[in-house]
Amino acid sequence: MAAIQSLKNIQLDALRETANIGAGHAATALSQMTGSTIMIKVPAISVASVEELPAQFAPDEEPVAAVLMHMLGDLTGRTLLVFPKPTVLRLAELMLRRPIGSSVAFSELETSAIKETGNILSGAYMNALSDFLGMLLLPSPPTLVVDMSVAVLTSAFGEFSADPDAILCVESEFVVRDNNQTLRGFFLLLPDPASLQVLLRALRLA
Repeated sequence: MAAIQSLKNIQLDALRETANIGAGHAATALSQMTGSTIMIKVPAISVASVEELPAQFAPDEEPVAAVLMHMLGDLTGRTLLVFPKPTVLRLAELMLRRPIGSSVAFSELETSAIKETGNILSGAYMNALSDFLGMLLLPSPPTLVVDMSVAVLTSAFGEFSADPDAILCVESEFVVRDNNQTLRGFFLLLPDPASLQVLLRALRLA
């Protein structure tokens, strides 16, 4: 949809600052849950097509883990939190307070920890966007998908009747201060067509 591609830098900057506020709240919650000091920042936010995204996540031969949530309320659509597999296993270790390298597969405990991480992060981003827009946004319970990037995006967005060129991509950096480790993930927002128009109008008035 050409309309979302027309967002000006000042509007994308406003969205990035809003995402940084959400990231700050998520970092506080994750730090409390893990017992480690975690900083989260948003170095970039962009509008991308579904074809452009996989190369940003991980090499083609490496799987990713994604937490899918439906967005409900004044805006509807889907959100996807995507991490390379090694990153998401490290996050699971932090949530479970386990040593580095102890999680090598997605057991029930790891899956639960990852879903909770997604719940915290996606919920924080949606709450910040909700405050910024003055709208009610509610997340659904999370679903975890582990597969290659293209397959994950296809299963998440393929049957969704929205423009695949209208995905807001929020790059997120996690810094674990205990060992100065940096982890990267991506928060994707895909409003449905009607909600996209509402979002664009609100951004141009903000």
